[in-house]
Amino acid sequence: MAVSSRGQKQPTLAQLRAFAAVAEHLHFRDAAAAIGMSQPALSGAVSALEEALGVQLLERTTRKVLLSPAGERIAERARGVLDAVGGLLEEAEAVRAPFTGVLRLGVIPTVAPYLLPTVLGLFHRRFPRMDLQVHEEQTASLLEGLAAGRLDLLLLAVPLGVPGVCELPLFDEDFVLLAPRDHPLAGRRDIPREELRGLQLLLLDEGHCLRDQALDICREAGRTAGADVTTTAAGLSTLVQLVAGGLGVTLLPRTALRLETARNEALATGYFAEPAPSRRIALAMRTGTARQEEFRAIAGALREAVRPLPVWPTD
Repeated sequence: MAVSSRGQKQPTLAQLRAFAAVAEHLHFRDAAAAIGMSQPALSGAVSALEEALGVQLLERTTRKVLLSPAGERIAERARGVLDAVGGLLEEAEAVRAPFTGVLRLGVIPTVAPYLLPTVLGLFHRRFPRMDLQVHEEQTASLLEGLAAGRLDLLLLAVPLGVPGVCELPLFDEDFVLLAPRDHPLAGRRDIPREELRGLQLLLLDEGHCLRDQALDICREAGRTAGADVTTTAAGLSTLVQLVAGGLGVTLLPRTALRLETARNEALATGYFAEPAPSRRIALAMRTGTARQEEFRAIAGALREAVRPLPVWPTD
C-alpha cells in the first residue's frame, strides 16, 4: 500500500483492477477468474481499497454482491484510471517498438471468410513481429469491445457514425444478385434496382449489418417497408443454400461470390446496372489511440493488398 506525503494511504492499481472486476461481474469467483487472481487475494484487495478510501464499496450478502452508492461512483472512476494507465503503457510500447506486440482485430462475419486470407498473408509478409489475434463478432459487439479496450482495431462495413471512433476506408465493393439458375434475372448484367421491389428476398438475421444494408438498398429502389421477408439465415453460407433450394434471391458482396457459389450449379449471378449498389469496408480505431500511425500504415498496406480482389480500393 503506497502512502502519500500527507500520510494518506493510496490505492494500488491491483486494488483498482480487482474492484473494477467485481463491479463488472458482481461475483467474486467470476471476477477472480476474469483477471487471473485467486478469490481470497481478490477479496483482500477490495477490502484494502475500501480501507484506503474510507468508504464501503460493496454490499455483501449470502447470495450476491451489490455495489453501494459510493461503489457505483468509484467503479466508474476506477475504470477511467485503468483505461488511462493502459493507454500510457500502449503509447510507451508504440514508441519503443512499433509493429510489435499483440494486435486484437475484430472482424464482422460477412467479411472474415473472404478477406482474412489477404489480411493474414499481409501480416505474415509485412508485419511478422505482430501477434495478430482475430475475433469474429457482429458490429455492435465489436464496437463495445473497441470502446472497452478489449479490441484494438476493427474490420467492418461503414459508415458507423459512432463518436470516438475513427474510420480508415479500405475499399468499396458491389453487391450482386444471387438467384436460382432458372430465375428470370439469372445471368443478366444490367438489372435495374427497381427489380428489387417485387422479389422474394432472403436476408441474414437481425444484428448483421449486411441485412441493414440490403434493406436500405431495397428501400432506395422503392421496395415498401412492409414487404415480407419470411426466411432468414444466421450466415451467408446458409443463405446461399436457401437460394439454391429455390426459396428466393439474395444480395451478396462481390468478395463472397467465388467462395460461396463455387461448384454449385443450382445458382446463377445477376449484375446490376451502373451504378451498382455497394458497401464500403474500413478499419476502425479509437480516436486518438497511441497506435494510430501504426494503424494508418496497416490500412495503407491493406488497400494495396486487396487490389487483386473484385473491389475498388479507396484513395
